[in-house]
Amino acid sequence: MRRIYESNALHRDDEEAHAPSKKERKTKLQALRSVPSSTLSDFLIPRRFRHLPVSVDVETPDDEYETGEPIPFRVTLRNRLPVPISIPTRSPLLWRWTVDGNVEAAEVSVRDPPDEEGQLSFDRGERKEFRKRWDQLFRVSESEWEPAAAGTHTIGVAINATDAEERGLTDETTVRIVP
Repeated sequence: MRRIYESNALHRDDEEAHAPSKKERKTKLQALRSVPSSTLSDFLIPRRFRHLPVSVDVETPDDEYETGEPIPFRVTLRNRLPVPISIPTRSPLLWRWTVDGNVEAAEVSVRDPPDEEGQLSFDRGERKEFRKRWDQLFRVSESEWEPAAAGTHTIGVAINATDAEERGLTDETTVRIVP
């Protein structure tokens, strides 16, 4: 295309609407720059109120499961506002799940996240959905797992933010394991 415009093969006229012009631009065209959603969220909504439009839900397909049967669950994080939202988190791990208060059904530390903050960002009205599975096992050491006892167990989910429970950034559901 450049050769055509640089040659004299085209009729050029500044007055005619459909003909290329003789004038050259003094500045180059630039693409529109976008504003990151976290920056927009920082300007529009104070940090202490950003958790209000975010909802956290956890649900399982059934309430009862046979012993040894994997228990699938779905986690839904949702921004109810028509503006982007970002929530600061305590680490790059943005959310966590627990079984009976044990993170990822482990009685020992599974991960050691870095001591740096992260950020959970939502677009306008965005819903994030995650699917996980608990195999009815509790990790008691690095290489040892114990099966869960029959009875009622609580599966919980929380955004990894400061004071998540007080801010309503958690949810839990109960399941019953039957022999």
